[in-house]
Amino acid sequence: MAPVLERRNLSEQVAERIKEYILDHGLKPGDRLPTEHDLADRFGVSRISIREATKALAFIGIINAAPRRGLSVGQVNMHRVSEFLGFHLAINNYPPVQLIETRIVIETGGLPHAAKRMASQPELYERLCDLNAQLRVTKKLEAWIALDIAFHRELLDASGLKPLVAFNDLLDLFFRRFRESVKKAEWAAGVEGHQRLIDALRDGELSLACDELREHIESHKNRV
Repeated sequence: MAPVLERRNLSEQVAERIKEYILDHGLKPGDRLPTEHDLADRFGVSRISIREATKALAFIGIINAAPRRGLSVGQVNMHRVSEFLGFHLAINNYPPVQLIETRIVIETGGLPHAAKRMASQPELYERLCDLNAQLRVTKKLEAWIALDIAFHRELLDASGLKPLVAFNDLLDLFFRRFRESVKKAEWAAGVEGHQRLIDALRDGELSLACDELREHIESHKNRV
């Protein structure tokens, strides 16, 4: 029998143990979990503690809990995860440079995959060009921000990496935090940078695309 868990942060500890159980047993979405009673015996806690932990895990989709059907492994709701991660970043005063560098890591990480997919799916390039064309004629700040977010989301989406795409909502936080920087930005230069970036991806020039994207995002450093 596993050692009894400490009372402090008990539901969090139980949730961690349940996740460990899922991983240790190689369970997949749809697979059944032991009953609340069995889990309580396994971890040496009350069924109330198990219920609190499973409710927390169910909120982000790790577990499905259905009356009379028991517990099963769920499909993680990455949109909900990213919402909470974005809220965490919003209420913690991380240095602007760290947010900028984090965005660079996320977006440049998807470029190799975007370039590969673009080679066989030219419509990816065309969608990005269309968004950039809309940015060229935009005059209002709110419309610019919305289109710029849409452009960078489309760029991440072009990677085809669904877990990476799930963090698109973090772009909203970034643009809220750097609103004044966007306001002061040279919009025409940003549009041309976008175009050089997607042209480089289309042409398979990955290193150039990464340099363009990094320079584009790092431009905020000089305005904050």
